[in-house]
Amino acid sequence: MDNVDKKILAELQQDGRLTVTELADRVQLSISPCHRRLRALESSGAITGYRAQLDAGALGLTFEALVFVTMRTVDRDTLEAFEPAVAAIPHVLQAQRLFGDPDYLLRVITRDLPAFQKLYDESLATLPGVGRLSSTLVMKSVVDNRPLPL
Repeated sequence: MDNVDKKILAELQQDGRLTVTELADRVQLSISPCHRRLRALESSGAITGYRAQLDAGALGLTFEALVFVTMRTVDRDTLEAFEPAVAAIPHVLQAQRLFGDPDYLLRVITRDLPAFQKLYDESLATLPGVGRLSSTLVMKSVVDNRPLPL
């Protein structure tokens, strides 16, 4: 990956709706080479997809929590049951396996506290292998959806 590829990625992180013509102009390439580089970046997996960035608050999703999950046991069968089950819960925006204690960190978003309580009681607490849940509320997002540093 050279500096031109990095410029292409930086521009797309800022605006994924750019046409190839607009992108080529911004990175100072002609359209054909820009298009070839773009396809190569997609094929290599550097670009994994395109999507709209939505405003959660405007959509009524104003309650965000971080949930720490400690497993009863950390064996292969438990993790293979837990991970797809947590991935199937739409309100879980991120799920990360951690070293040490706790075992997982979940970023969860809901409409409000009652919706979070219902999700917590009916979905999160019943996930396979969960020993303990601990949560903290997000007061404010200071940095969110930042482009990757290239």
